[in-house]
Amino acid sequence: MDYDKYAKDCEEIRKHNAQLLGDFDRWLSQKGLATRTVGKHVGNVDFYINEFLLDEEAEEAKDGAYDIGLFLGYWFVKKALWSSQSAIRENAASLKKFYQFMHERGDISDEALTHLNERIKEDMPDWLATMGRYDDPDIEDPSEIWGF
Repeated sequence: MDYDKYAKDCEEIRKHNAQLLGDFDRWLSQKGLATRTVGKHVGNVDFYINEFLLDEEAEEAKDGAYDIGLFLGYWFVKKALWSSQSAIRENAASLKKFYQFMHERGDISDEALTHLNERIKEDMPDWLATMGRYDDPDIEDPSEIWGF
């Protein structure tokens, strides 16, 4: 991997993401959500688009709707010190709102939004169970946590 190109691409994406997060903040506020709730959603999305999507590749937010399973089912559990079952639910709700916002702007397709929503609905029980196993001090074998 060309690290300099990756770093430059990430820098450009972060600039775009800052504007995107500002627009998302305004969109949520216009929906009548409380300031604290808006801040929580924006913070969750910021972590997703500026940490997870840029962790190994320079992936733009518009392309991130298909990565929800890897994020909530594995990466978030391992990387976020504050991960919990309720945090998984909160992040799922934030990302659903964010990608609805992206869809309304025309940034993602119907297919991408449907994929994200179906994945959250279908896989949430598995993600929550994984989080429960991850937090269980009696489970020491990683294969018991991740199911491999």
